[in-house]
Amino acid sequence: MKKIGFDNDKYIRLQSQNIMNRISMFGDKLYMEFGGKLFDDFHASRVLPGFHPDSKVRMLLELKDDAEIVIAINADAIEKNKRRGDLGITYDLDTLRLIDAFRDIGLYVGSVVITRFTGQPLAVAFEKRLNNLGIKTYRHYPIAEYPSNISLIASDEGFGKNDYIETKRKLVVVTAPGPGSGKMATCLSQLYHEHKRGIQAGYAKFETFPIWSIPLKHPVNVAYEAATADLNDVNMIDPFHLEAYGETTVNYNRDIEIFPVLNAMMEKILGESPYKSPTDMGVNMAGFAICDDQACIDASNQEIIRRYYTAMCNVRQGLGDQSEVSKIELLMNQLKISVEDRLVVSAANKKAEETGSPATALELPNGKIITGRTSSLLGSSSSMLLNALKELAGIPDEVKLLSPTIIEPIQRMKTGVLGNHNPRLHIDEVLIALSICAATNDVAKLALDQLEQLKGLEAHSTVILARVDEQTFRKLGVNMTNEPKYQTKKLYHS
Repeated sequence: MKKIGFDNDKYIRLQSQNIMNRISMFGDKLYMEFGGKLFDDFHASRVLPGFHPDSKVRMLLELKDDAEIVIAINADAIEKNKRRGDLGITYDLDTLRLIDAFRDIGLYVGSVVITRFTGQPLAVAFEKRLNNLGIKTYRHYPIAEYPSNISLIASDEGFGKNDYIETKRKLVVVTAPGPGSGKMATCLSQLYHEHKRGIQAGYAKFETFPIWSIPLKHPVNVAYEAATADLNDVNMIDPFHLEAYGETTVNYNRDIEIFPVLNAMMEKILGESPYKSPTDMGVNMAGFAICDDQACIDASNQEIIRRYYTAMCNVRQGLGDQSEVSKIELLMNQLKISVEDRLVVSAANKKAEETGSPATALELPNGKIITGRTSSLLGSSSSMLLNALKELAGIPDEVKLLSPTIIEPIQRMKTGVLGNHNPRLHIDEVLIALSICAATNDVAKLALDQLEQLKGLEAHSTVILARVDEQTFRKLGVNMTNEPKYQTKKLYHS
């Protein structure tokens, strides 16, 4: 059983109070740049066992009477149909999804700001769509020599040309569908406009990682570097904080590099900057909610190994660069961890060697490892899943949850009617078949009832999974990794 390493209730309490303190520090209004994922922060929940994926939203709900949401989206991202890697949807559609999600839980969405707007046709069409839906939209424009020419940026020819976003509440959370959306520039532009109107307003930043109050090379912080290997982010000691306070804190390269510019902008806008370092700007209290450091270390080491396999598979699929793999290898060497520390890897590879076909392994909460092999009826992942459900339910191994008489008609439909070349059942098809059986079979129902226990378990496949299997494992909450190779030598893999 995985140990809990993070006190989620304490985190929400500390975080909410710290944000309220920051609002009172500025007086009338606080613009808070919200980095990372507000919903479904599974990276945080994996490296900080006990962190709930919706913790940030729960924290905002503590402040919902004082908070409103502004969503920033880059016009170039709309024009290029940029997609979220985890959800596979474009940034404009994700903006609509975010608005619905915020509204569903009672958070007020004030508006959408389209940043770096130069009249891009798709951005104009999206703006019109938002207006037709009754959502206020604003335009922010590119500024020449941004961010170096402070005098131009903090003037009527810079931020002054941007639309002033009308807000109603003390805490304005600026979030976005993805990185590069212009959240910080949106906040600073608003500071400029508020100051011109005589309104006292401030800026703060909420990034969960890296955690400033734990060591630079703590595996939790190293796991963040592994997760952002494609962005080439590097954790660093904050030199500004060290010089100002004599305290060692952790930040990352982009915030440290931009701080002198950001500080100069705030001095230009407000007359003086309230911050002496990038760490000062942050409001993150996650480090103070860690209650079992070793549990977080172990969980983070596993996350780094998972990221390593993801990077290798991305290279194999033409979706990533070898430099990302090399960076994560370096991080693993620094922490003295290897793929051998992921027990399901050796178990799956051993099963594949024994059977001469792809295999999958999963580690149960009690530490027992269950494997599955490829057969004429089932893929190895489907086989492993059924074996795991039987083990969790205490069903003898010789009992068949799905008989060939159930599976074979589905195979005939797949190949004969739907035109699939692979007759073996994918995981989602196995679960549908098991659900149908459960209506009249108590043993099948008992197995189906164990699905919740799969959440958070570790698994490994000796081949890259089909997309449908990968998505199903993600929905079940299984932390799946794959060897960077395909089952066949075909060029096209669905």
